[in-house]
Amino acid sequence: MSNFESLGLSNKLLRAINLEGYTHPTPVQAMGIPLLLDGKDLLGVAQTGTGKTAAFALPILQKLLQRDPHKKRHISALILSPTRELAAQIDQRFSVYGQFIEIRHKVIFGGVSQKPQVQSLRRGIDVLVATPGRLLDLLQQGHVDLNHIEFFVLDEADRMLDMGFIRDIKKILAILPKRRQNLLFSATMPSSIADLAKSFLNNAEMIDLSPKEITVDKIEQSVLFVRKEDKRKLIVDVVKENKVKKGIIFTRTKHGANRLVKQLDKAGINALAIHGNKSQGARTKALERFKQGRVPLLVATDIASRGIDVDGVTHVFNYDLPNEPESYVHRIGRTARAGKSGVAFAFCDDSESGYLVGIQRLIGKTIPVIGDHRYHFAKAIPKPNQKPGKIKVNKQTNHTFKANKNQTDKKNRSRRRNRNYSNNKRRK
Repeated sequence: MSNFESLGLSNKLLRAINLEGYTHPTPVQAMGIPLLLDGKDLLGVAQTGTGKTAAFALPILQKLLQRDPHKKRHISALILSPTRELAAQIDQRFSVYGQFIEIRHKVIFGGVSQKPQVQSLRRGIDVLVATPGRLLDLLQQGHVDLNHIEFFVLDEADRMLDMGFIRDIKKILAILPKRRQNLLFSATMPSSIADLAKSFLNNAEMIDLSPKEITVDKIEQSVLFVRKEDKRKLIVDVVKENKVKKGIIFTRTKHGANRLVKQLDKAGINALAIHGNKSQGARTKALERFKQGRVPLLVATDIASRGIDVDGVTHVFNYDLPNEPESYVHRIGRTARAGKSGVAFAFCDDSESGYLVGIQRLIGKTIPVIGDHRYHFAKAIPKPNQKPGKIKVNKQTNHTFKANKNQTDKKNRSRRRNRNYSNNKRRK
């Protein structure tokens, strides 16, 4: 097994690494750091928790160390991140790894005053960590100069696309100097990400770290079939039965997260919500209280979840199943970190059985069923040969059928024509 000393890093960086207690590089670090130090572009398939921040931060810091100290300070490295929390964590890692070197860095994101961010930019920085929206705002106001970028990192690229940042990313890429080193990290590699990578990576080396082994081997997964209206009662039972001290509950919507926190509070279970509608201060405070163990449960949406990198999470609850199977892998990957085991529960109602089919195909296994709870709902179980995807529920008959939008639209148009004909006839 390699060590950090063998990767060619400076003594100042090694000192910071040793203080953090790092002994051996993770696979993404062992493979990525030498490639980046050699000036290669990199395409990395790796999720949060694999050590990828150090994999790109350490080579960037190493290369900045080697430049002329008397040279005028410009922004040399730009790291784009999809969420405020993740951006703040990346910036904090630069503080840790660069604590013994003269490197200035700054994180900028929306939801807070831009004034302190602009002041830092005016004083001059070497490394800028940013979310796309705030970066473009400050670029348009003339506060950011990207003409001297040597290193560009696009982190969590799949989440960037999910959140609708593709246009912003393309605008930023168009501004950057053509000669630079590029890095793209993504937890998954659909065709949209592959196309984006081809558009700006040059002869890139690829590192593919599949999360599937982690999912199967270290996390005890279970699915519970339940009516949608019984989910809130079921989550209270499961949380209490398992005596959860540090767990994350994933919901599909922000309003759903807020409602669930109120329901848990009524049941005497302390929880906090974290999602895009919360202010940055509220999100940071909630995350800190969760990290410190003062609140046992965090209720989160997928968009906020990418910034949750917390050790010691024992349980993950998919209160609402995600419509993208890859998101299930990201969610349950919040537990079973650093060699520890973890537990993941999935609640599946009769509209979500198609999502469950897609998840099980992706992870290559059938998730064990817990059927002895008091809210068990057999009609939510996927049918034989059922296809992945959304299932629409007909509440009158309580049967499920696949939605056919075109057919529905035709019926609605026909009804409107009949009504108009009848009204015209009456007027005549």
